Amino acid sequence: MPDRRLIRIELPDAPPPPSAYAEADRRQAIEDLLRGNRFDPAGAGRGPFGLRLMVREGRLVFDIRDAEGAPLRAIILALGPFRRLIKDYLMLVEHHEEAVTHGAMEARVQAIDMGRRGLHNEAAELLISRLEGRIQVDFETARRLFTLIAALHQRV
Repeated sequence: MPDRRLIRIELPDAPPPPSAYAEADRRQAIEDLLRGNRFDPAGAGRGPFGLRLMVREGRLVFDIRDAEGAPLRAIILALGPFRRLIKDYLMLVEHHEEAVTHGAMEARVQAIDMGRRGLHNEAAELLISRLEGRIQVDFETARRLFTLIAALHQRV
């Protein structure tokens, strides 16, 4: 029976997180992904899989590996459709961190968090559609992958 999930995730080119908050967000996304995900790349074998997620020449690269780390295939996506979402998401994450760190009123923190969740959902839907026919992922997997895609664009 095929094992359609990720067991390893690497971000080889990710910049260092700009803050402890961003580092925790990135670490949590990876932990959540490894705890439960659906990752079914077309034509890549039975699984489970490793994933090296990176940006090369302005494109998003899903470098899919087998359980031992041997390359299976690469999926390359244009980043253009994600740019606005990444920019807005990183801005909201920064505002959320500032609000939490500086003790903003709970209503403000919740409003920022709602906006962040909305962007996250929109980005997950876009990622699912851009991967269609290449990699099947469920909604939660797409959300967590988007967190990591955004992490590849964080400024120190």
